Amino acid sequence: MAKTLRVLVWAMGVADVAIGFFHILVGNAAVPGAADAGPTIDSFGRFMGAIFAGYGAAWIWAARQAPVPARVVRWLAAVFLLGGLGRVLSIAVDGWPHGFQVVLMGIELGLAPVYFWLADADEQARAEASSRLSAPAQATGA
Repeated sequence: MAKTLRVLVWAMGVADVAIGFFHILVGNAAVPGAADAGPTIDSFGRFMGAIFAGYGAAWIWAARQAPVPARVVRWLAAVFLLGGLGRVLSIAVDGWPHGFQVVLMGIELGLAPVYFWLADADEQARAEASSRLSAPAQATGA
């Protein structure tokens, strides 16, 4: 489980940084159905791309820690889930978006609980390994 967590945290970070820079570089063209949304939405999208790249950097930071910090993973997963819930609210208020956005919503709503479930896997694995290492020393009186 710890390895799965680390791989998923790395993957999320790298994907988010790449997506963020893609939005910065191409603006509205990065959003299916929004290519002609105008300069205000383009400015907003490029700004949010930078924020998303920073969000991805936070995931990468978490993946580089030993152990992967459960509290950080839970916070980042909560932000991810909130994004998916924002899409649900958008559907309720304005109707269905482009199909690609619906797929992204499914990923956000489906993957966030996986991160919550795995969040403490690395911390637990390291604690168990540490207790196994200290048990023989205690048994021998060392």
